[in-house]
Amino acid sequence: MSLDQEDIIDGIGDIIFQEPPGYCPPPKPATFESKILQTGETLQLRLVGHNPLWGHHLWNGAQVVTDYLYDHARDLVEGRTILEFGAGAGLPSIAAAIWGAKQVVVTDYPDEDLVANMRMNIDAAKDVLPRSTDVVAKGHVWGASTEPLLSCLRPRCCGFDTLILADLLFNHSQHAALVLSIQSTLVHLPHARALVFFTPYTPCKFDKDMAFFDLARKGGFQVTKVLERVMDKVMFKDDRGDELLRRTVFGYQLSWKVLNV
Repeated sequence: MSLDQEDIIDGIGDIIFQEPPGYCPPPKPATFESKILQTGETLQLRLVGHNPLWGHHLWNGAQVVTDYLYDHARDLVEGRTILEFGAGAGLPSIAAAIWGAKQVVVTDYPDEDLVANMRMNIDAAKDVLPRSTDVVAKGHVWGASTEPLLSCLRPRCCGFDTLILADLLFNHSQHAALVLSIQSTLVHLPHARALVFFTPYTPCKFDKDMAFFDLARKGGFQVTKVLERVMDKVMFKDDRGDELLRRTVFGYQLSWKVLNV
């Protein structure tokens, strides 16, 4: 075959395999992950096929905060009202409902696929969810009105007992909005806690992750470190930076500052 013939064939191939204008690749299919809870129940969690908001991962922070809720269920879960921000699959929220929470509201960005996925996971767990526990999924933009979330409470109350935030701090530009949502949903009572668990997946930005807690302190919260756990492996093996940090989950809790009168 001559060089000219090869060039012609290559050119035809480029035309045949070129994506037409406006072409949109098919969506990636949903995936599933199983999680066996400490109490024996197995949750089959559906993850969206792909999402720019990273809802297609079962994050380390979500798994570790779930363990923490179990270990402290008496104070944080049993008979409490629970709200989760940026829930993705909703693992800790659904586990809290199984372990005796009074009411649970699972939230993520109001993307149709994300909210529908949370509802699917709630429905899939209905056989192990207590009939007395009300679990709902809602869309919520951090910093926006929290009235639709508070209106879920029965009887109506001014806030939730326990908030869950798992692996959200990498979104540095939204820290202030996230603090605002916490301020407007955490009930002003001594027992109220917001659990903030995260891994510095980009170690060079660890300081930016931690800057969230400076905003929280300015927003009226006391910040307490409650946990540090090293996982067996990193979530994203191709990422750069300190491997130990990328395997470590840090757990903090926020509570309202006590004013000295």
